[in-house]
Amino acid sequence: QVQLLESGGGLVQAGGSLRLSCASSRIIFRINDMGWYRQAPGKQRELVAGITSGGSTRYADSVKGRFTISRDNAKNTVYLQMNSLKPEDTAIYYCNRRTSYYPWGQGTQVTVSS
Repeated sequence: QVQLLESGGGLVQAGGSLRLSCASSRIIFRINDMGWYRQAPGKQRELVAGITSGGSTRYADSVKGRFTISRDNAKNTVYLQMNSLKPEDTAIYYCNRRTSYYPWGQGTQVTVSS
């Protein structure tokens, strides 16, 4: 069974930083276009950052300049470095492919206090 395991979330004050990690024993990230998504209470899940198999990245306007997506092929892990966090970044964060989603993992909670 395909599993996506997100980790690294937590409670942080506004202006702080967190680094999220996404790992899988079944999915080879370097050959997939991957993304980090988030879902805040009462809102739809949204894409915040993506990285292609070729390494190109893109970001939602709301996180551009603050978040950085990266991939470590040796560790088969995708990261999301989040800096200058804002209360509106509070959400559950998930990783998945950009299309043809795998089953969603449990995500990792990020809470930013003001």
